[in-house]
Amino acid sequence: MSDKGLDFKHKEVVNINDGKRLGYVQDVCADLETGMITAIIVPGGNKVINIFSQVNDINIPWSKIKCIGEDLILVDI
Repeated sequence: MSDKGLDFKHKEVVNINDGKRLGYVQDVCADLETGMITAIIVPGGNKVINIFSQVNDINIPWSKIKCIGEDLILVDI
């Protein structure tokens, strides 16, 4: 199996300000004209209660991503 550098769904997101684990990347947002990723989306809140709601999702702009490792993404939010 080949490893893709942009396979974010298997990476856990951690906030470097407080060390809090935010969860795994749920989706990415991209600019369709340039093809560049503009943000990543992490589920927020209690998904058991809000299983059909995306209101609590955390949208993290690309500028807030500080480091992308093999299994972690460090963000500054």
